[in-house]
Amino acid sequence: MGNSALKAHLETSEKTGVFQLTGKGLTEFPEELQKLTGNLRTVDLSNNKIEVLPAFIGVFQQLKSLTISSNKLTSLPNDIGKLKKLETLILNGNQLNQLPSSVGQLKSLRTLSLSGNYFKEFPSGLGTLRQLDVLDLSKNKIQVVPAEVAELQAIEINLNQNQISTLSPEVSRAPRLKVLRLEENCLELSSIPPSILSDSQVSLLSVEGNLFEVKTLRDLEGYDKYMERFTATKKKFA
Repeated sequence: MGNSALKAHLETSEKTGVFQLTGKGLTEFPEELQKLTGNLRTVDLSNNKIEVLPAFIGVFQQLKSLTISSNKLTSLPNDIGKLKKLETLILNGNQLNQLPSSVGQLKSLRTLSLSGNYFKEFPSGLGTLRQLDVLDLSKNKIQVVPAEVAELQAIEINLNQNQISTLSPEVSRAPRLKVLRLEENCLELSSIPPSILSDSQVSLLSVEGNLFEVKTLRDLEGYDKYMERFTATKKKFA
């Protein structure tokens, strides 16, 4: 990509606060963006070949949305935790298998999307994200949903298409969790803790494509209570 084209993009971004450069074969995060630290609010660098997110990412103090999907990222720098105004972080389709602990400092984060990466374990340290609404970890290789999930503030957690065979009963204590997606995993009926049905806030539990027939959920203790929440929610949106 020529310098003149990049320059034109930068000039536009200076006016709009939006920098979007997708599908251009970029191998590096553009250093020139540092000139826009004061007013850059949205960055989208999807469908490129970026392998490393530089430490200077931390200088974009006004950044609200960062999308670097379908690249080649294998890790994130600690400095990402400095983005105190970041509300949306979308890193689908990369090669990430863990997050730096500094992600827990993204106090404004509402959406964290990590679908199609290489996570084998549920990322830890997200309980400090008090604004988090949606966490998408679909299409990874996660095997266990740990007790720590009880600390998450998320309203929706998407774990479709993983390798989950163990679901901690503590998940039922997640204070705001309404939607739990577990389609196409390795769960048996006996792996579904009754407390998620009887004692949680969950009003949509999506479990198609596991090692049991969905209709057998009815046999579990607490199913009636779950259906009450499910129906009440449905009516609200009808």
